[in-house]
Amino acid sequence: MEVLKKNIHMYRQAKRAVSQITLEEDFNVPDAKPDVEQIIQTREKTVIESTRSENGRLLLKGWVQVGVLYMDDGEERQIHRLDNQLKFDEYINMEGLEAGENVNLTCEIEDLNVVMINSRKLSMRGLLTFTAVTDDIYDMSAAVDAKSDLELCRKKKKLEFMQLEVQKRDIIRIKEDILLPANKPDIREILWDNVQLRGSELHVGDGKLQVEGELFVFVLYDAGDENGTKQWMEYTLPVRGEADVAGCTPDLVADVKVGLGQMELQVRQDTDGEDRIIHAEGALDLDIKLYANREMEILEDIFSPEKELEIYRREELYETMVMRNSSRLRAVGRIRAEGTKPGILQVCSSQGTVKVDEVRMEEKGLKIEGALLVEILYVSADDTMPFAVLNGSIPFSHFADVPDLDEDCRCSLNTNLEQLSTTMADSEEIEVRASISMNLLIVRPHKQMCIADIGEKDLDLQLIQNLPGIVGYIVQDGDCLWDIARKYYTTPRRIMEMNGLETETVSRGDHLIIMKEVEKVEV
Repeated sequence: MEVLKKNIHMYRQAKRAVSQITLEEDFNVPDAKPDVEQIIQTREKTVIESTRSENGRLLLKGWVQVGVLYMDDGEERQIHRLDNQLKFDEYINMEGLEAGENVNLTCEIEDLNVVMINSRKLSMRGLLTFTAVTDDIYDMSAAVDAKSDLELCRKKKKLEFMQLEVQKRDIIRIKEDILLPANKPDIREILWDNVQLRGSELHVGDGKLQVEGELFVFVLYDAGDENGTKQWMEYTLPVRGEADVAGCTPDLVADVKVGLGQMELQVRQDTDGEDRIIHAEGALDLDIKLYANREMEILEDIFSPEKELEIYRREELYETMVMRNSSRLRAVGRIRAEGTKPGILQVCSSQGTVKVDEVRMEEKGLKIEGALLVEILYVSADDTMPFAVLNGSIPFSHFADVPDLDEDCRCSLNTNLEQLSTTMADSEEIEVRASISMNLLIVRPHKQMCIADIGEKDLDLQLIQNLPGIVGYIVQDGDCLWDIARKYYTTPRRIMEMNGLETETVSRGDHLIIMKEVEKVEV
């Protein structure tokens, strides 16, 4: 007997490991740079240079790129920039990992501190949290029919499921030139910059995935005049790009993470030979998973009145979509300059990071709690300290209604900072208003015993001979014609013909005449 099968492509996280390392290094100020009087702002970016999977562990190499904006001890209180790399060469223990296996690695930097040891030496210390995950793309195999010379009676079951259609990583390259406004002087040196992606949106098309959003670019630079003038500018750069994705169609359910990769800002000359162009080059990183809601009929059971069928089953796992939800929430709060922080004269730039602390399952949905971490660079009212930084957090809480949620459900949450505005409330306080988007995809796993193979053996003739040739049967609760036919070694079609039924539907209390019609066999 030939068993016809279909495969359903599924995704799951197979292995997961979390590891933390502490980086610490003393950094000497280069001879070409003046002494450090005070650190204004720091920033960091993790670069993974290479990874290698071995049996039971993941080897990784890279560095944390640290930038420091500081004020010197000269009379004019000039500001300068330092850059340093904190290198790491570590491994993560990962049970079950095999050599050469692909691993998705993310890194979060916590508690990076840069402090002065003296005016020529800085101490850098940070905690890195690595999360390593392997994706398991597997096939659920289910029998949908069988072929044989025997007369077969099939029981089918409709299965609704979510199938993984596309799984890949891709990038969209960004290359843009930003021209300085006419009222701004030329650039001698970029002292500080910040680039953030906000308001990203996805559009799933035929064979393509389109990403739209905005890059918020901030640049603080030295104009190079005799007065040591420091200028800054903010620029909103519309971003629109496409990634070719084979098998992509508009009806697919998208679970896509979009992140801003390494961005480089370089000063270039315009047509007049003046340093007035900022060239931005980088990429958007895409982690793409596209699903389709499908349904098919699987072979739930089968029998033949001519042979005894031995059915071999195997437990398979599949998923169905519970809910797909996109919502926006507002985070509003104030950050105050306290302690030794100087008064606020003017806001230069602000950047925000959405941090989700907890996703908690409640009676009728999910409770999402976290905070928007905000960093604000401003011009201070203190002449001895031209610039200063305020750090603060704006907490948020969001409830997503999810019907029929249970602890087995898998949740994929993507957050995105849509908008961020900071305005002075007074000389000591800044009001923060932000819009955050939350995209939820919730799926539920299921188990299904699927037919894997079917064997044949001869009927028990003694048992069949002991059955009456014809019986009257009264339909009971839960009966179906298929089950009745199997019990009496006949077929639903023959019962329908004998009783003048037009469909296989029977109800409690119906009277049926059933005749044993096993094929003639030699005893």
